[in-house]
Amino acid sequence: MVNGRARTRPNRYPASVPYAATMREEAQVGRRVTLAAVAREAGVSLPTVSKVLNGRSDVSPATRAKVERLLEAHGYRRRTAGAPQAPLIEIVFHELESVWAMELIRGVENVAKQNDATVALTESGTRQAPGPEWIGGVLRRRPLGVLLVFSTVPEDVKRQLRSRAIPFVIVDPAGDPDPDVPSVGSANWAGGMAATRHLTDQGHERVAIITGPEDLMCSLARLDGYRSAMAMAGHEPDPALVRFGDFHVQGGFEHAMDLLRRPDRPTAIFAGSDLQALGVLEAARVLGLSVPGQLSVVGYDDVPPARWSSPPLTTVQQPLQRMAEEAARMLLRPKDARKTALRIELATHLVVRQSTAPPGGP
Repeated sequence: MVNGRARTRPNRYPASVPYAATMREEAQVGRRVTLAAVAREAGVSLPTVSKVLNGRSDVSPATRAKVERLLEAHGYRRRTAGAPQAPLIEIVFHELESVWAMELIRGVENVAKQNDATVALTESGTRQAPGPEWIGGVLRRRPLGVLLVFSTVPEDVKRQLRSRAIPFVIVDPAGDPDPDVPSVGSANWAGGMAATRHLTDQGHERVAIITGPEDLMCSLARLDGYRSAMAMAGHEPDPALVRFGDFHVQGGFEHAMDLLRRPDRPTAIFAGSDLQALGVLEAARVLGLSVPGQLSVVGYDDVPPARWSSPPLTTVQQPLQRMAEEAARMLLRPKDARKTALRIELATHLVVRQSTAPPGGP
């Protein structure tokens, strides 16, 4: 009370923005920057800055980019008492239909349980990047971190996630992520080499490969490993025996049918995924070829169906669960610790079962 009158606090902000909430936002920034200062520098209103922070769609792309750049430049990190981070780890795939995806999910679940967190799944975009509709939702959910199963992360997405202090990691990258993007992968070249060398050591000279899509780094790395192993064995790879598949059963079946109908058919096929290898086994059955008597088959990944196929599949074990576990742990580390290990590459190894043998059939 001053001279019998109630003293009121002047409200410097528009009526549409609660004063207390705005002050909480500014308090989190400390002396470095206030939201009002960001609004002034960007030449926009404070409600517009608030919309950008909350992932609202009713802001123009140019304005959003300007505000995001300023928030990141000033080191803004939102941590309001009214909107704590959810104990949530989000995984974003371009497709969720394979047993390969389930192995990654199990790995994240293992770490989430240890940290009293839950796992959210999102399907969005293409192999290269998540779709534009995803970012608004994740900004509103504000998870502990995001695992992305893509080639890389677009610049605007990186900027928006960093401005909200939402860490992200690419797991099993399809391409070559930017140097500032943490990632966890596996030794694809070594895996391709081990698979092919196992076949050449058994005496196979006509070894075909059905790798993955031509625009994926892992597909090309496995193909390079195959070529290196063939060269080491003194065999010139036949270009007609090199196929780019799609990592799915149907693709493996179709390529194998074409390869095995050739008059000079291969005596062995290295499939760049276990699912493609299952398609190869089916093609051999349809054509009346015994495995491994007339055709040896090697897969890649070592997902659970590989050991239950007929015959059990020789394959390269890619540690999918462990890759996902490592990626999840990276998300949960303190910020400074995450910077020390931006790239992790785990070893692969060959698992020999009953789908390979020396050539000897008709």
